[in-house]
Amino acid sequence: MSKPLILVINDDGIHAPGLRALIKAVRQLGDLVIVAPDKPMSGMSHAVTLNTPLRVHKLKEEEGYAEYSCNGTPADCAKLGHKAIIGRKPDLLVSGINHGSNASVNVVYSGTMAAVIEGAMENVPSIGFSLNDYSINADFSKCEPYILSIARKVLENGLPDYTCLNVNIPAVNGSPIKGIKIVRQALAYWEESFEHRKDPHERDYFWLSGTFRNRDNGEDTDEWALRNNYVSVVPLHFDLTSHKTIPLLRDWETGNLN
Repeated sequence: MSKPLILVINDDGIHAPGLRALIKAVRQLGDLVIVAPDKPMSGMSHAVTLNTPLRVHKLKEEEGYAEYSCNGTPADCAKLGHKAIIGRKPDLLVSGINHGSNASVNVVYSGTMAAVIEGAMENVPSIGFSLNDYSINADFSKCEPYILSIARKVLENGLPDYTCLNVNIPAVNGSPIKGIKIVRQALAYWEESFEHRKDPHERDYFWLSGTFRNRDNGEDTDEWALRNNYVSVVPLHFDLTSHKTIPLLRDWETGNLN
């Protein structure tokens, strides 16, 4: 039997330490093709490049391993990796390790998770990994056992069609990680503000800042799991339909209004 073929992507760029830690972990599980942005692409969400040529540079190739950088977004990297570089459906797509949390509403803005959702759209089993630590000295090495455990389970058992996983790992600050929890996405949001500033030429500009607000008191959420030192695993799909709202709006339906 040939080894599984794993497509590896991130949004922090080809040289990011989180990507290197993810490569080290999943290289134990199969053959790897890495396609990562040539510069940081955090917060790009599911943006794709339409008006600029996409360019890919091969950085390394050896048996069972190839590494490419791309001038596109994480979603571009997922598309190119699958369709142009590999040319067939990979057995697994992994993205990360993101430098910071992608729990709750952050998943909407995340380039890391956009690559994962892109994989799910092609029905490729896909997992995003993030470490809830924004420190420049974040220790990604503690993530490896959890990456291996979750990735092995997905390789062995698959995922439901068009489903992916959002995995967030708590920062290790002297307390051991307690284990893994399968949870839901917390109902939380960013309370944003824009600081009005002047540049040296007295031109106006604005700087985005904000405070994270978690209004969800449930003990079955990703935010609860991270606060209590568990790895959170949230299954996601890209169907954004509010199914419970459809019956409430049925009486809006009409025939031809002309």
